Amino acid sequence: MSEENSRNTVLSTASIVSAVGNAILATSKIVVGFVSGSLAVLGDGIDSATDVLISLVMIFTSRIVKRPPDKKYVFGYEKAESIGTKLLSFVIFYAGVQMLITAIRTIFSHEVREMPSKLALYITIFSIVGKLSLAWHQLYMGKKINSSMLKANAVNMRNDVIISCGVLAGLVFTFMLKLPILDVITSLLISAYIIKSAVGIFMESNVELMDGVQDDSIYEKIFAAVDSVPEASNAHRVRSRQIGGMYIIALDIEVDGNTTLNEAHAISETIEQHIRESIENVYDIIIHMEPIGHCKDYEKFGVQKDMIGGNKLH
Repeated sequence: MSEENSRNTVLSTASIVSAVGNAILATSKIVVGFVSGSLAVLGDGIDSATDVLISLVMIFTSRIVKRPPDKKYVFGYEKAESIGTKLLSFVIFYAGVQMLITAIRTIFSHEVREMPSKLALYITIFSIVGKLSLAWHQLYMGKKINSSMLKANAVNMRNDVIISCGVLAGLVFTFMLKLPILDVITSLLISAYIIKSAVGIFMESNVELMDGVQDDSIYEKIFAAVDSVPEASNAHRVRSRQIGGMYIIALDIEVDGNTTLNEAHAISETIEQHIRESIENVYDIIIHMEPIGHCKDYEKFGVQKDMIGGNKLH
């Protein structure tokens, strides 16, 4: 099995595991939330229900990613994963806002709140154990194939663990102090945390969609790789972007104008080898050669060596 097919298989399998696990947890918490009368547990169950939808989006996205490149999408369909990640952020944000609205309405409601039953405690503990297992699985698989979508889902599930811990703490204090309003306040805090997480995932997914890189230290490594080849000089207009967790790098360099085609080819291969040795997950490297002194004073795109350590672009 090729590396690409193996990656797609892992992505699809991890998404199915996420869907099944969250479906079990969501159903359990929603039923117990209604039966026990705990708004916090019900809200936690609704959050897990959105995770089922998230997993379905992931399964659908994993099928799109499998498609080979064509004339319309010559770089393939790998960026569908970034689009899927952004959709996840919207779903998570929506769930958080809905919980926030419900909690606020309940706080200002004149209806007398009753104490939830202790069944809410047991399902919350079960949820914490289940979510920890799912979060660990998603993060492990996400790192294994460098998948932004699986990593985002792992972050979401980590948030779910924190949410369930908050629900558990709120229930404990609710029973200890005999104050049902604490259950509602807990759900209010949970909703705010969900919204914060959604915004974070949304902002992170922008990087790949905007043809950026999460770790801009790779530019230092690219310049160092060029500097290590005596025949090459003045690396400029260096560009890098990510597709499906892999880097596509392009750069211009200057060489002696009397260099033969065979010599130029050997120089570019040496530079490419040095770049691949210092940067993982490189898919393609494009090197444009110019005679020494032909570099333009102004380049609209790309990173120049004097920009390392700053954020500006020419």
